[in-house]
Amino acid sequence: MLPLDGITVVSLEQAIAAPFCTRQLADLGARVIKVERPDGGDFARGYDTRVRGLSSHFVWTNRSKESLTLDLKQPEGLEALKRLIARADVLVQNLAPGAAARMGLDHESLAPAHPALIVCDISGYGSDGPYRDRKAYDLLVQSESGFLSITGTPEQMAKAGCSIVDIAAGMYAYSAILAALLKRGRTGVGCRIDVSMLESMAEWMGFPLYYAFDGAPPPARAGAMHASICPYGPFACGDGRSVMLGIQNEREWQSFCEHVLGDAALATHPRFDSNSRRLAARDEVHQLIEARFSQMTAEQVIALLEQARIAFGEVNTIAGLWAHPQLAARGRWHTVQTESGPVPALMPPAQTQARFDPVPRLGEHSDRILAELGYDADGIARLRAAGTV
Repeated sequence: MLPLDGITVVSLEQAIAAPFCTRQLADLGARVIKVERPDGGDFARGYDTRVRGLSSHFVWTNRSKESLTLDLKQPEGLEALKRLIARADVLVQNLAPGAAARMGLDHESLAPAHPALIVCDISGYGSDGPYRDRKAYDLLVQSESGFLSITGTPEQMAKAGCSIVDIAAGMYAYSAILAALLKRGRTGVGCRIDVSMLESMAEWMGFPLYYAFDGAPPPARAGAMHASICPYGPFACGDGRSVMLGIQNEREWQSFCEHVLGDAALATHPRFDSNSRRLAARDEVHQLIEARFSQMTAEQVIALLEQARIAFGEVNTIAGLWAHPQLAARGRWHTVQTESGPVPALMPPAQTQARFDPVPRLGEHSDRILAELGYDADGIARLRAAGTV
């Protein structure tokens, strides 16, 4: 038995944030019914064709769900959805600002008839305030949140390599829904959850916000180096590979100088004997490390770092992550089915048990779900003929 067995989630979702939230609910056993447009469905289905003809984003965020196609602009489609919501525990939506309310799918409209329903709205900027009607996408909020201003090199800003804003919003929506389910178990009453992508990212920006407290300068863009700790970053080895290392305190710095650099006296040199002094002499510190590492292979460097008990990581590739020995040793890879065949899928973090049901085809479960809602074969056929399903 999984923790959310018996919980039904209806999701009007597109792109990443809401699908990532609801996939995690499905991982825990919830029945997640994904409501999609009949003419193409979730537009993330068309982002790319990298997974045997399927979209990489869609395969990642939509396993273990059921797909129901409904044209919500038609009264019959909206009526079918409202029948479905009447049986649901949770409604999640990340439609364009105001769209759910215009269809009567906001918490205020639904709560009188469904007081136990939990409604989770995910939007760029939240339900009120001057930005409430703005559309928002991941990179736009990376920019709006100030993340780009501290990311990249001194010469050029850089975005994150994956959809961190969508992931953050999806994670906060997921945890808020779990908390709301716990509260409902005590009170019997549902609630509204209002998740803002900007607020999710602002929370992740906590360190740079406080670093720049009271008008102080923000963290400098430092590429792959840490802006306020030295040494902390990637260093090339003699065999062309690179090793990322981080020194967190003076004890580690002393051990690093003695066992890795082979020069214990460097630890107490007046230019290098504190983090602030090493930051001021960052170029010189890096030159010393690079000169030493250039004489060794990455494996030799790693052996010395392990001996000195210095934290490090290899500068890996995506291919290296697929083949990572730690993920394999801990049995984190499983398999999910898709319409193009089986593909690998990771066990969710912190879990040892999860659902790995197929990634749904568009509308794959429509007939079965409509039958559950009381539509007979003729009624379903009429909905199909009208383009409602």
